[in-house]
Amino acid sequence: MASDATSAAHNSARAPEPVGLYPHARRAGNLLFLSGVGPRQRGQQQVPGVELSDDGSIRSYDFESQCHAVFQNVRYILEEAGARWEDLVDVTVFLTNMQADFPTYNRLYAEYFQTNQPCRTTVEVNCLPTPIAIELKCIAVVAG
Repeated sequence: MASDATSAAHNSARAPEPVGLYPHARRAGNLLFLSGVGPRQRGQQQVPGVELSDDGSIRSYDFESQCHAVFQNVRYILEEAGARWEDLVDVTVFLTNMQADFPTYNRLYAEYFQTNQPCRTTVEVNCLPTPIAIELKCIAVVAG
C-alpha cells in the first residue's frame, strides 16, 4: 500500500493509548478503518466504572459508563483523522456479556445513532485484552 496521505495511519492525542503495536486508525482511499476501541481514558489504566479484585479479576462494572466512554473515544479518533460521527458506515461491537448488557447497549446506541444509522454487528466474546466489557471496531467514509 502506498504511504501517501490517503493510506496514512492516524493516532489520536485524546483517545486511550493502544494496548499493542497498531494505530488508532488507518485511512485507505476514502475509507477510515478504526482499530478496536475500548472505554479506557487516555493516560489511565483504570477503566471507567470497573472495580477489580485483588487478583485483577473484574469484581463489578458499570456498563453504561463504559458505553459512553467508548463512544467518546471513537468520536475522538474520527475527529482527529478528519472524519465525523456521521461518517460512520459500519460498526462491529464486541460485548463480554450479551445477556446482561445488550439491552443497555442497544438503548444507548439508539441515542447516539439517531440520525446516522451505520450497519451494525454485535457479538459476544469470552474476554477482551483489558478488563473491559465493550469494544467497537468501526469504518467511516471520509470526504476528499
